[in-house]
Amino acid sequence: MNIIVTGGAGFIGGNFMHYMVSKYSNDKIICIDCLTYAGNMETLSPLENKKNYKFIKEDIRNRDNIYKIFEEEKPDIIVNFAAESHVDRSVENPSIFLETNIIGTSVLLDACKKYGIKRFHQVSTDEVYGDLPLDRKDLFFVEDTPLHTSSPYSSSKAAADLLTLAYHRTFKLPVTISRCSNNYGPYHFPEKLIPLIISRALNNEELPVYGKGENIRDWLYVEDHCVAIDLIIRNGKVGEIYNIGGHNEKTNLEVVKTILKELGKSDSLIKFVQDRPGHDLRYAINPEKIQKELAWIPQYNFETGIKKTIKWYLENKTWWEHIVSGEYKNYFNKMYSYRM
Repeated sequence: MNIIVTGGAGFIGGNFMHYMVSKYSNDKIICIDCLTYAGNMETLSPLENKKNYKFIKEDIRNRDNIYKIFEEEKPDIIVNFAAESHVDRSVENPSIFLETNIIGTSVLLDACKKYGIKRFHQVSTDEVYGDLPLDRKDLFFVEDTPLHTSSPYSSSKAAADLLTLAYHRTFKLPVTISRCSNNYGPYHFPEKLIPLIISRALNNEELPVYGKGENIRDWLYVEDHCVAIDLIIRNGKVGEIYNIGGHNEKTNLEVVKTILKELGKSDSLIKFVQDRPGHDLRYAINPEKIQKELAWIPQYNFETGIKKTIKWYLENKTWWEHIVSGEYKNYFNKMYSYRM
């Protein structure tokens, strides 16, 4: 099969590229990414000599060029990771989130309708459900939980989900959607909580924690997410939504202190800062549907996953140091400009 992965130079998309290229040597895995600030070609550099891997630099909002790619590559499956995804950035500049996450998704859906595909999979987020109270540990997000977004980011993702479902109902497009809890693992952009804390703690820098650090997230190791998406695109029911979560709920402060303990660093590095606007209190997913229908079970709990993540960052300092310094932005031109 020919599988297009949009946003494949990002964090989860990049891990999915590694997973798919390694597992399916007879499939052609094509990455489309426009390499915004979070797109990093160094994440994909280990794949460059693989025969079943191809990279195309393109913006999913560019209708003509996306159509041309579909004509040339004749994809069977589209997995759409391409999205602006940082909540703080969406508060500062909402418009780019609307353009990429909604308009970009609509271009992909139109291309799928025009050229025909076996499956369009929309990678969404549990943030479309809003949040849950801290004192109700019995409550979890399920697939039919009403959408109740809190930020321009989550609103744009919810809109893309609804558009995807509309194309299924109106045009009979074969779609699936997954909504996942917070991911962590290799190749995570250092502005996000876990890699930010790791990189700053290693340099003995202050660690900013919003409010009192009481906000709760359900954490999932990224490889478990990749396995789940692979199962959905091959065996999931068309038109269905699947929640993906690991039952690994931790407060932000617990996450930070766990990392400090693993690194042998002092809690005195923690600095509580003013909370961000509309900060969701608690995310918690019930993954029962995907477990029952597709026999998906996460292989990592937070304790094993965070140890593996920290080990990766310690062994791959060059990767994240290039991001902190800005050097990663030069990688594409260095490696590909003469080939264009």
